[in-house]
Amino acid sequence: MTQKFERKINRDPNEWWDHLTMAQKFAANSLFQYGYHLAFIRDTDEGKLAVLMRGEQLAAISADGEVDTNPNVVLRN
Repeated sequence: MTQKFERKINRDPNEWWDHLTMAQKFAANSLFQYGYHLAFIRDTDEGKLAVLMRGEQLAAISADGEVDTNPNVVLRN
């Protein structure tokens, strides 16, 4: 029987903020003006990926600050 374990880390948004690169912080600030908030950071082969949410909409910011407003991010339940 396979068990499914979920990893949930509840952090204050300011704690997530401390883990962003300077480029991600600048990009995130521009998205905050449109109602996005920092949801989580995911480690990828290319570096840390910041994921922001506005309702059901997602946006992702790469480590070098590139914004993707239609990311291929799968949310865990």
